[in-house]
Amino acid sequence: MHLTRILRPIFMRRANAWRRNSVVPERVQTAELMKLVRKARSTYIGETYGFESITSYNDFAARVPVSDYTSLRPLVERMIAGERDILWPGAVRNFAQSSGTSDGKSKYIPITPDGFKRNHYQGGFDVVAHYLASNPDSRIFSGKAFILGGSFANELSLKPGIKVGDLSANLINNINPLANMVRIPSKDIALMADWTQKLPRLVEAASKCDVTNISGVPSWFLTVIKEVMKQSGAESIHQVWPNLEVFFHGGISFKPYRRQYEHITDTTKMHYLETYNASEGFFAVQTDPLRHMMSMLLDIGVFFEFIPLDQTGEKFPDAATAWTVEEGKTYALAITSCNGLWRYAIGDTVRIESRYPLNITIAGRTRSFINAFGEELMVYNAEAAISSTCAKLGCAVSNYTAAPVYAGDRSRGRHQWLIEFATPPRSTAEFAEALDKALQAENSDYQAKRAGNLFLDPPEIITGRHGVFDRWLAITGKLGGQRKIPRLSNDRKTIDTLLSLNNQ
Repeated sequence: MHLTRILRPIFMRRANAWRRNSVVPERVQTAELMKLVRKARSTYIGETYGFESITSYNDFAARVPVSDYTSLRPLVERMIAGERDILWPGAVRNFAQSSGTSDGKSKYIPITPDGFKRNHYQGGFDVVAHYLASNPDSRIFSGKAFILGGSFANELSLKPGIKVGDLSANLINNINPLANMVRIPSKDIALMADWTQKLPRLVEAASKCDVTNISGVPSWFLTVIKEVMKQSGAESIHQVWPNLEVFFHGGISFKPYRRQYEHITDTTKMHYLETYNASEGFFAVQTDPLRHMMSMLLDIGVFFEFIPLDQTGEKFPDAATAWTVEEGKTYALAITSCNGLWRYAIGDTVRIESRYPLNITIAGRTRSFINAFGEELMVYNAEAAISSTCAKLGCAVSNYTAAPVYAGDRSRGRHQWLIEFATPPRSTAEFAEALDKALQAENSDYQAKRAGNLFLDPPEIITGRHGVFDRWLAITGKLGGQRKIPRLSNDRKTIDTLLSLNNQ
């Protein structure tokens, strides 16, 4: 039985609905906003801002301030303690633990029942729909989906029934039981907290299955795939999983890892589809396999606002909407969602690639950049430069972070990079020179500061010991799941800790 052929029409209806909605963003997004406002009008947040009398986006934007997690934290803590009807109707029992804020604490993002059903799981359905629309000969349902997730390990003392952990752990724990028939690993393995024990169990389970699709963060999945190949004595993962056809990836940029995946897969069989699935919600998916951008999902319980970068941090910025954004411009993203987040600035910046459909690329984090010398180096500049440098020199990067070194009495400022190589270059000096040129090609401000070595010295590359980034994640309580390395920092807090570990 060709199960994929039988199920494909169901997914195609959804892909066709997205096409229809993409040309009328104002109608679709306004309808989503009004649904959210109406449902939450009797909650604490709804009564505070008078949701009962909000009838338009202009009313909403004039009355509700843009918030960050610091302002949200007291309300979320009340929800974790069991209070009902705070940010969303009813009690919320699931929270996604995410990276810390400026005060060093973790964030706990509510996941409401509507958030599971209308947003996260619907987004996952849409991903498959768009993949099948581009690949009519797919047999994705003929085997298993290997979904790599995190755990519920956290530092809180919780009331019975309250779950706090990685987004992926929450999704796996609450998934429709029927989905467990077509996915691996089993729930008890998937939710293990100790990765030293979890990894061999994952490898053992996956090696025995006919895996057709994988989902997860590129850096973590690379480790798992290499272990599966090592146990099987394979030179390509397709020798273990001959029917593997697609990697649904997200969380971090795929650019630095693409060449590594090409080396361990049969490139004639493999497809890649990027997703934008954050702790705060499922926002976008790559709809065209030949264009490295993602289309916003406008009708799955999220209302999007786009804040000019020079207005980030303002309570009432001159925000753009899905129907008023400017093509080619980069914005900070704010969302209103059925997870009970209201004009919440999630910390990501996105570049608008097109308006109909609304296509974006992730530019970076609002706090993940280096601008110590007026160079305004963004994460997407760094990712592109590393990718082209690795392609030129035949090397591969596993992980990296960078931060400024400020000028001394006898030196100018520079960028210091700690890089763990999967395949090291012939010469670190050669890599530094190539990376410097690539960064100049990607970023005109950086190029201006590097001109003639007058304002900024060449970058310094420090080779990271094998596993140093994993050790940093472990001691910060972030190992596994969807936890990520801060790529660029305007201060030295992260890199100094990593350098200390690297020197031990």
